[in-house]
Amino acid sequence: MLTPEDLRYLERAVELGRRGWGWVHPNPMVGCVVVRDGMVVGEGWHKVYGGPHAELVALAAAGPLAKGATCYVSLEPCRHHGRTPPCTQALLEAGIRRVIFGAADPGEKSGGGARVLREAGVEVMGPVFSTWDAWQENPAFFYLAAYPPPFVAVKLAQTLDGRIAESPDRPTAITGPEALREAHRLRCGFDGVMVGRRTVLADDPALTVRYGLACRKPPARIVLDSQARVPPTARLFHDADQVPVVVFVGLDAPEGRLGALRGAGAVIRRVPRGPEGLSLPAVLEGLEELGIRTVLCEGGGRLAGSLLRERRAARLHVFLAPFVLGEGAVPAWPAGASGEVWEGWAPGPAPVRFGRDVLVTYDRKDLCSPESSRLWAS
Repeated sequence: MLTPEDLRYLERAVELGRRGWGWVHPNPMVGCVVVRDGMVVGEGWHKVYGGPHAELVALAAAGPLAKGATCYVSLEPCRHHGRTPPCTQALLEAGIRRVIFGAADPGEKSGGGARVLREAGVEVMGPVFSTWDAWQENPAFFYLAAYPPPFVAVKLAQTLDGRIAESPDRPTAITGPEALREAHRLRCGFDGVMVGRRTVLADDPALTVRYGLACRKPPARIVLDSQARVPPTARLFHDADQVPVVVFVGLDAPEGRLGALRGAGAVIRRVPRGPEGLSLPAVLEGLEELGIRTVLCEGGGRLAGSLLRERRAARLHVFLAPFVLGEGAVPAWPAGASGEVWEGWAPGPAPVRFGRDVLVTYDRKDLCSPESSRLWAS
């Protein structure tokens, strides 16, 4: 049985792990706390992809005090030789007596660390978290362990009456600066940020990470533009030599326009058309071929609605602003984004307030059920 102290230390490990957002993907965010005789003697988290795992950092901080201690870690310690040595080996060498972990590692090579520790005589408790709670902390990591890439999250900012702009052809400030900064922080944890042509024409966004934030690798900018109508003078291309811009176009897009976009620095990918524009399966397959395994879709409403209708999105971030724009404004979820579209969605992490705005997050609960994937097979 876990004590309230056990749960508190495990929650601390989760909080530490979150500090790795934007720096550790495609690895999961992981935190670790080492406790001996009721005192924390070491803490750590996975700080950067390719660097020491959370357990190694915490054990180094604890030093000789780790012998006979309890290790609380948000994810099952790995047992494989990757970019770093196995965490199970480090725990055994440090003399850890007890390990409590939150989520099971789904990896074929990395998973199974709990068994290794138990066989070596360490008292192990876990996984403590339910499959749903585990998914909340590292959805892309768990999704990619069971399903083909990319992992797609949709982000929209909308008013209380479900509107995203006053009119289709001009930008409208929906959220305040605190929520806008959080939106930039979200970008840090993805390989790419995706928008449709209308968003580029209306807002002329840069789609870079700003607000004083930094990440290991700036996300690529992705534009869906069937006829290559995005102007080569758009802000996206001002730093295309530093942060990639990928433009998906139809098979019939005029070659003259494509030449202008290539000249501006764009990478062009031709894909077939689908029922509502470009074929989303073809776009996502193209992203995988480019090594883009996680994508944050930032609009507009038509693209977001298509991703939901075709069941291509796994997470939904919605910033709610406390005002209305009225019936004549642009709807967040146009044509058909209702009824069965929302089946399988459930509230994810608790809502968070950013200034005057509130961020609510939803996840596809059916994706992490034991019946729909091999992820949680024992």
